[in-house]
Amino acid sequence: MAPMLLLIGFLIAGLELTGAQSLGVCYGGKGNANNLPPESEAVSLCTTNNIGRIRIYSPYTEILQVLRDSNIDLIVGVPNDRIQALANPSAASDWVQRNIKDYSSNVKFKYIAVGNEVNPTSETAQFVLTAMQNIYKAITDAGLQNQIKVSTAVDTNLLGVFDPPSTGAFSDNARLFIEPIIGFLVNNGAPLLANIYPYFRVKYNNQPVPYALFTAPEVVVHDGQLEYRNLFDALMDAMYSALEKTNGGSLEIVVSESGWPSAGGAVETIENAGTYYRNLINHVKGGTPKRPAKAIETYLFALFDENLKTEEIERHFGLFYPSKQPKYNVSFS
Repeated sequence: MAPMLLLIGFLIAGLELTGAQSLGVCYGGKGNANNLPPESEAVSLCTTNNIGRIRIYSPYTEILQVLRDSNIDLIVGVPNDRIQALANPSAASDWVQRNIKDYSSNVKFKYIAVGNEVNPTSETAQFVLTAMQNIYKAITDAGLQNQIKVSTAVDTNLLGVFDPPSTGAFSDNARLFIEPIIGFLVNNGAPLLANIYPYFRVKYNNQPVPYALFTAPEVVVHDGQLEYRNLFDALMDAMYSALEKTNGGSLEIVVSESGWPSAGGAVETIENAGTYYRNLINHVKGGTPKRPAKAIETYLFALFDENLKTEEIERHFGLFYPSKQPKYNVSFS
């Protein structure tokens, strides 16, 4: 019996470790705030709180230097305003050399996100796939293609239908944009990065707050054999359904952003935000009704409040104040 209990203990510890390792944070750096601590203190804050993954939206020397030998997995973004330039193979090769290869010996790059929530009808959209292909070639030429996956970060506005989740499908405009990208991801074994925000569905689509906060007392959506008690799962599985309808059923989704603001409106409160983050952290240790029993790699938005954001609510997504004091009673491990 003792060996069996020991084995069970190891299995439980492994599950807990997997859940912790699946969790990261988004770090905007100083571009969106003028009162943040130095990059070294931001990375130290993550390490102290057992946060093993970080997403940055643009590479720059100060953050990449600090991440050397940190053992933190990293998503590096290509800003939307740089995508068109990187549709040029030479420019993409240079970008990879300066921002990836020069640091790859001791920075744990995991994904390159080419663009963030690019609007399918925008001028930029036509360049996303080409930039992804060029960056992938440069990564391959550097011998890093097995370590670093190239993807793009999308949002759930690409869905023309999302309720119930099994009917999830991309809108016509989105499909023209995303279908070739899905083909690229499938061919190269890369996940789709998706920003999943139940909060915005509450604010703009009148979804119930408890459904969004993981606090609904009973099943809210019955979808065939599957039952949904929270909006996060419903949005995730709607995205999976849409992928299945576009030859992307083999893809995994990495949640590249999810969060809740603590000020700026009626539902934007410290209490609601704290509830959301705590429940989300616990929830992603498992899976969704459609893809159960597997931790969901998730990046919480965001590490700090960002006081230079244009919209008021956008300034209050931080897990920590710029003073590094935690805003919520949240455990990341």
